[in-house]
Amino acid sequence: MKKRFVLDTNVLLHDPKAVDHFADNEVVVPIYVIEEIDRFKRELSERGRNARLVSRYLDSLREGGGRLSEGVPTPSGGMLRVVLTSSQSPARLPEVSADDLILAVALEEQRRTPDTPVIFVTKDVNLRIRADAMGLQAVNYTEEALEIEELYSGSTDAEVPGEAIDRLYADGKLAWEGLSPNQYIMLKDQANPGHSGLARYDPVQGVLLAIRRLRDGVWGIRPRNKEQHFALDLLLNDEVKLITLVGKAGTGKTLLAIAAGLQQVVEERKYHKLLVSRPIFPLGRDIGFLPGDIEQKLNPWMQPIYDNIELLMGNARGERKDRGYQELLDLGYVQVEPLTYIRGRSIPNQFMIVDEAQNLTPHEVKTIITRVGEDTKIVLTGDPYQIDNPYVDSANNGLTTVVERFKGQKLAGHITLFKGERSELAELAANVL
Repeated sequence: MKKRFVLDTNVLLHDPKAVDHFADNEVVVPIYVIEEIDRFKRELSERGRNARLVSRYLDSLREGGGRLSEGVPTPSGGMLRVVLTSSQSPARLPEVSADDLILAVALEEQRRTPDTPVIFVTKDVNLRIRADAMGLQAVNYTEEALEIEELYSGSTDAEVPGEAIDRLYADGKLAWEGLSPNQYIMLKDQANPGHSGLARYDPVQGVLLAIRRLRDGVWGIRPRNKEQHFALDLLLNDEVKLITLVGKAGTGKTLLAIAAGLQQVVEERKYHKLLVSRPIFPLGRDIGFLPGDIEQKLNPWMQPIYDNIELLMGNARGERKDRGYQELLDLGYVQVEPLTYIRGRSIPNQFMIVDEAQNLTPHEVKTIITRVGEDTKIVLTGDPYQIDNPYVDSANNGLTTVVERFKGQKLAGHITLFKGERSELAELAANVL
């Protein structure tokens, strides 16, 4: 049986082409949604851009299919109508809000055709509660959403005979199948749990490759667990151009990425520059405008990056112990900047790190990755459980979208880090709070 979906404003602002994602069913957009979208179209933000896209897309459907009030076909084979209500607000408040009018449309659609299931779609949890209380079936818009517990981890374990592990290290490779490109695996000896091997699946050769041994570490940083081993091996792999590192606070995501970047920029000269960027979202209440030029304004936001570089400089070999991050900035090895002005740029031959990428929308991440030029490696790090952007959630942000979409690509690799290594207290806090 075909269904009728009534969309709230926030659904279209989240996904301008949401009307395409309801198969051959009927989609109803209340006229009050169009009025709300019109108020956002002048914003110089992601929301403003989406508002403009919605208007243009609905107009293109109108031009290609007839009158929106009577219904026009959608690319998915369904029907789209734009309607208004002739009834009063269901809440009967002195001042009727747009939410009340949108709910009234859904209720009128339900009364008009009781034999057709009417489903109200909104990302506003309170509006879903109100709709349910009024007898409407209300659901969240979850297109592209992914349960965070099901997120691809980038690594796995397998029990094998001890001879297979010995052969992996003797030959440097081992025949294997069934893994995603650049997925890591820990091989455990069936007879001796203390005998194990770490490897990466090479999609070109179709074999497991023993990962490099990092006896000297990278800029003074040595991996403390198998996931950090996997992450460093991936970061130092010239063939992998897109890397995602996911993990809770203190697992070493940013530190490992910066250490690998400095190694390949300063020591190995594989890239011209280490470019580190992060979205600007405050934790808690914002303190308002900051004085000074752009560098002074950015210092509070970029201080976590400077802290990691200072730590690496202190851990590095003796000749660097008296040098700070400012010297790397002055020499042009490191550049730290916000993501605000990245649109339109081309970034060739750089090691690029985007920290706190969980605060980015899927479209913003697409914009960033499409800026990558020839011979550039890009690393996205973040924790989907620590999101400060009110317009994304743990299952529907740019970072988790990239992890899931790129898991089958030869140019991409991903590792989820589980164990915190910052301090015993930080690990305890991450687990119990």
